[in-house]
Order: sequence, then structure tokens, then C-alpha cells
Amino acid sequence: MNGHQMTFILFDLFLIVVVARMLGAVAARLHQPPVIGEIVAGLVLGPTLLGDAVSGALFPPDVRPYLTALANLGVALFAFLMGLEFDVSSLAGHRRTAAAVAVTSVVLPFVLGIALATHLSAVDPRPHRLGFVLFVGAAMSVTAFPVLARILNDSGLTATPLGGLALTCAALDDVLAWSLLSVVAVVSGARTSQPWLLLLFPLYLAALTAVVRPALRRAFPPGTRLGPAQLATVLAGVLVSGAVTEGIGLHFVVGAFLFGIVMPRTGCEALQAMISERIGELNATLLLPAFFIVTGLAVRLSGIGRSGLWTLALVLLVAITGKFGGAFAAARLCRLPTREAAALATLMNTRGLTELIILTVGVQLGVLDRQLFSIMVLMALLTTAMAGPLLRIIHVPTGATPAPRPAPPLAAVAGTPR
Repeated sequence: MNGHQMTFILFDLFLIVVVARMLGAVAARLHQPPVIGEIVAGLVLGPTLLGDAVSGALFPPDVRPYLTALANLGVALFAFLMGLEFDVSSLAGHRRTAAAVAVTSVVLPFVLGIALATHLSAVDPRPHRLGFVLFVGAAMSVTAFPVLARILNDSGLTATPLGGLALTCAALDDVLAWSLLSVVAVVSGARTSQPWLLLLFPLYLAALTAVVRPALRRAFPPGTRLGPAQLATVLAGVLVSGAVTEGIGLHFVVGAFLFGIVMPRTGCEALQAMISERIGELNATLLLPAFFIVTGLAVRLSGIGRSGLWTLALVLLVAITGKFGGAFAAARLCRLPTREAAALATLMNTRGLTELIILTVGVQLGVLDRQLFSIMVLMALLTTAMAGPLLRIIHVPTGATPAPRPAPPLAAVAGTPR
């Protein structure tokens, strides 16, 4: 790295932090999750608005790999924190309804996504057809758990039965979606020249369960507080777990997420909250905004054209119909009132940062081209932005609306929930 590159890296990070924070604040004033403004920040600084010349001058090609490395680190930490916050005990009291809504709101959009991808690949043949079809199905199945938590908190619904059910459904939904992503990575086989390495994945899962989980329980006994040694252990585990799954041909986010899953929980609630807060603040302020900018640099909405608008309409139709229809149907079958079922389905249609991570993985796997990537980023933005206003229309609580309560830990995963 030379002096010119270092100068631009520092300047670009300054620009990223300032613009993302400003537009995140604007989004919050418009009663939207800050992630909406941060996604827009990526589009504002990318070629869609500024053009290749200005965007290239602000973010020179020889600097972008370093920004991408920082962005990937932020994504790995985010995936870890999502795994850390998933707690099977949260299913208590919601098992039947949550399982039904989560499974249906994944299966229906997954099937519709496969149908859409089959149509798109027939019109424009893809090099990794099976991987592409499965990937689009998985991408349509995502719910952004932290964004959902933020919307609930802003609406004063966090402590209500609807809020608890929505959080539980979204947690299960995300686990299923990440599992589908792992399958896509295996099928595409695009990340390794030695596909046999993928056979090591079941062995790694077994090692995480039989060796790593007990070791972590001994390292973090109940009542443990977060100090430098404990934080270093956690970060080292996230990095090596991501390196293992990346090395065997899966994506590093899978390993980071799995390491969060095997972290101890019983008696370690304070430690868990401190990890989320300590890692989350830096991630939200610097690393994830860098991810939004790197994503925005790859988006070119100005070049979509008429055929792209038709594809966007199809993508939105499938995304909204699959998520809303699947969740609503399952909720009604579980005898939730119509208004409550519609509110739950609206919340499950949020996508946010989680969707952007999935889409970026699709590009890295070689199953998603730049135009469809741009279209699906716009879909993620629109479906996330519509959730809050629709919820305020659909869910009219009886009596006074309770004051917003502090969001649950996952809502604070990145300081400003994603």
C-alpha cells in the first residue's frame, strides 16, 4: 500500500461515515430504519447518481479492494452477531405458530423465486443455471431480523404478543435462509477449484458441536464479563470459523454465523449483550457503511432499461407475494386475527442489510450478474421501506399505543439496527 492509496482510504472512510450517518438520520426522521438511508448513501456515492467518472475519482479502482476487505469484515461480524442472538428458548409459547409462519414464509417465496429464476434463465441463459435458480429462491426468502426489531420498537410493539411472535418467526426465517444459502454455495461450487473440500463441511459442523461449543462453555462460564482476553477469543473464533468455511468452498459468512450459534448462552446473557454492544458499535459506524458503499459502487440503476423495469416488476411481485402471502396464510391457519396476521406478514417482508449480504454472496458465487444484482438491491430497498408505513396502516392498536421500549439485543446488533 502506497501513500496515495492510504490517503484515499482514510478520505473515503471519512466520506463513508459522514454520508451514511447523515442519510441514516434523515431516514430516521422519516420514520424509516436508518439502514434505508445508509443503502441510499451507497447509491448516492456510486455510478448510478454520480456516474463512473466522479465515482471513480472518489473511490479509485486501486483503493476499492481495501474498502471491500473492510466491508467483508463488517459482514462477517454482522453474521456472527445474528448467530449469537438466535436463541432456541425464544420459541417458548410461540412454537406452533412461529414454526408454521417461518417455514411457510420461506417455502412459498423460495418456490416462487425458483419459478421466476427459471423464467429469467430461459430468456437469458445463465452459466450456473441450477445455482442461479436456487440462489434466487433463497434471496426471495430472506427477512431482515434487526430491521424488523427496529420497526417493532419504533411502533411500540416490542413487548406485545405480536412483537414477540414476529421476532421469533424472523429468527427462524433467517436460520432457514442462511441454510439455503449454504446449499446454493455447495451446488454452485464456484468458490473452490477442489469441490471435494465441501465434504469437510459436515465434519466441521460436528467439530463445532462436539469440540468448539464445550470449549467455549469452559472459556466463558456463567457470569463471565467481557474483557480484552474474552473479546480477543471471540474475534479470533469468528475469523477462523469464517476462514474455514471460505477455504472449503462455502462463504465466510456461513462460518461466522455458525460460530455465533455455538456461543454459550445460559448464564452468559450479560456477556452476550456486551459482545453485541462492543462489536456492534464499531460495525455500525464504520464497517457496515463501508459495505453499503462497496455495494452501491456495483449498482447501476441508470442502465436497467425497459426490460429491466419489467424484470423489477416481476421481482417485486414475487418478493412481496411470496413473503406476505406465505406468512399471512400460515398466521390465519394458526387462527391469528386478520389484522394481526396482516401485520405479521408485513413485518416478515422486510429485507434490509441481510438481503444485501445474500445478494453480494450471489455475485461472488458467480450466479448473479450486475443488472439483476442492481434490480434486487432496489427490491430490497423498496420492500424494507414499505414495511413501516404499511404496519401503521394495518395494525391500529386498541387504546393508547404503548411507549417504545428498548429494542431487544438483536435490534442493537449494529448500533443502528439493520
